[in-house]
Amino acid sequence: MDCLKELKDRNKFVIVLSNSGKRAEENKARLKSMGIAPSLYDCMVTSGEMTWQGLSTRDEGFFKGLGDKCFLISRGGDRTIIEGLDGITVVDDIEEADFLLISGTDAPAKTIVDDYEPILRKAIRKRLKAICANPDSRILIGNNYAMGPGIIARRYEDFGGVVHYIGKPHAPIFQYCIQILQKHEVYPGETVMVGDTMMHDILGASLMNIDTCLVKSGLHYGAFKSCQNPGEVDRALNTLSLQYNNVHPTYLVNTMKWGKALPDRKHKKRKKMA
Repeated sequence: MDCLKELKDRNKFVIVLSNSGKRAEENKARLKSMGIAPSLYDCMVTSGEMTWQGLSTRDEGFFKGLGDKCFLISRGGDRTIIEGLDGITVVDDIEEADFLLISGTDAPAKTIVDDYEPILRKAIRKRLKAICANPDSRILIGNNYAMGPGIIARRYEDFGGVVHYIGKPHAPIFQYCIQILQKHEVYPGETVMVGDTMMHDILGASLMNIDTCLVKSGLHYGAFKSCQNPGEVDRALNTLSLQYNNVHPTYLVNTMKWGKALPDRKHKKRKKMA
């Protein structure tokens, strides 16, 4: 929170970008309950919100011609991603569906093999298109990770299904953020993506030519926890990057906190030379 306050004090434009399958307003309320007020950022962008907007018109891109009947795979039967959408009906039988919408999972109570594969196989036979409104492979429940919606979507692709992903690391959600930034005269070269996942945050932003900052204490904590010096950190980062197309973050920090300003060595050196 201190970091966000410092950024706002310096008039930085802050977008909170999330792969949440829920809409923006619901996520704003969740952040507020954690003490992160809307005044600490300028805009909330979620994959669930982008999905809702696309389904509200269904007149362009992947959404065009999807149909009206949706089979929804979500967590706990949550239907907020389609609430308020005129013309969209959720069906309980995949045989009646026009398309498949994946926004969450009931893992670990449900498994991919026993609970989701039978549905996916039926969807394949009907040649249904699928929308994945949360590409995360893992979700955090308490202190433990469980299967995320992205796993179900990729299994559907393995079966030969067509999936449209909305969220990090896929380009459309980053392009949407860039459009927002440009309206405020902020451009990709002036932007940094701060995140804790190589796959979603660092790789996705790098593909859009946006600088990146990896937070070590997040998802990849295990890769760095045994490092004793900068050399070991560098080797750990190189090993990690090899798993993600050899993409390296522009910056690396321990946690997302506001630290002391670094010495301006470049300008200091110039002054001495002068």
